Amino acid sequence: MSEAFGRKLSVVLPMSALMIFSFASATAKDLQTLLITRFFGGVFGSAPICNGGGVLADIWPAHQRGAAMMVWGLGVIVGPLSAPTVGAALVVNLDKTGWRWTEYLTGILLAAILIPSFVFIDESYPPVLLGRKASQIRHETKNWAVRSKSQESQLTVQEVSRKYLIVPIEMLIDPICFLISLYAAFVYAVIYLAIPAFPIEFQEVRHWNAVRGSLPFFATIIGTFIAGGILLWGQKMYITRLVANNNKVVPEARLFPMMVGSFFFPAGLFIMGWTSDADIHWIGWCFGAMCLGLGFFTIFQSALTYMVDTYLMLAASALAANMFLRSVLAGTFPLFANALLHNLGLNWGMSLLGFISAAMIPIPFLFYIYGKRIRAMGKRSKMSFV
Repeated sequence: MSEAFGRKLSVVLPMSALMIFSFASATAKDLQTLLITRFFGGVFGSAPICNGGGVLADIWPAHQRGAAMMVWGLGVIVGPLSAPTVGAALVVNLDKTGWRWTEYLTGILLAAILIPSFVFIDESYPPVLLGRKASQIRHETKNWAVRSKSQESQLTVQEVSRKYLIVPIEMLIDPICFLISLYAAFVYAVIYLAIPAFPIEFQEVRHWNAVRGSLPFFATIIGTFIAGGILLWGQKMYITRLVANNNKVVPEARLFPMMVGSFFFPAGLFIMGWTSDADIHWIGWCFGAMCLGLGFFTIFQSALTYMVDTYLMLAASALAANMFLRSVLAGTFPLFANALLHNLGLNWGMSLLGFISAAMIPIPFLFYIYGKRIRAMGKRSKMSFV
């Protein structure tokens, strides 16, 4: 919908709804109410994440976009990885109301963010800005023929539904969007599957308490910051290719960090699996978690920047399709995490994921070689075929 009505409304209004449902979750009296409020919180909370890449595509040119998306991506991943420590501290110190304060705190933070967002953040989507400028010129000059391209046709409910609700779904059958999203969704889901592995390792195996047992999550966060350095190196490589291509976007040049991360991701899983015994120092698991974070962030961010460069004006729709796919997998994987890790053990359970990840190592290299041809096949991706 941001491609119809602009980015600002599509970000701040859903965030306002998320704030309301966060407070509603905090005050829920029964499980049914909590499930309903959490569901709608998830629905509205997904909108800012979908639109983030679109906003960055609006504001930053191609040679700066990678660094901007890296900073944005750090927020997306550091939040979920640091939340278990904050949540554990609240639950341990507030025995009966700690879980409620996880929702209260979320709502308070959202309120603190929303107030300056309404005041200081401006619209960034070019067609909407041009439409506003055309409207201003019409009223100032009384020349009612002045129209922007987006105003030349009236939006009907049917057209809005087709163009802005169906397009993100159609993106999933666009070869580039589907294939790159599938890889990104898998590594994203593995991160969410690995989250239950931490309490199993540090609370069940090593008998640490909830707060102390959540601290190793920060090893994964450290890995994401190291990945940030690799992504900045990839940005320099991209700029070189961009200049050589007469400043026309080269989506495949975004894949260099993904190539590096494709090796670190399975390596981290194997290290975590085979250092999980209580008689092996905990630093081994944390080193594996760091490699996992490094591999995940380079793969995930490269996938997002690749799709933004490929779809540009439809970036929000492409990222919405990506988010749908990764959310389905990320919501499914934790359901069998305990069964997988308890039945196979941490060593073989993590190794199974490592073997699958290792089989995916060729993916970024194949995209680098054949990506341009695949883009030429897609209905919407061929618009960036240069």
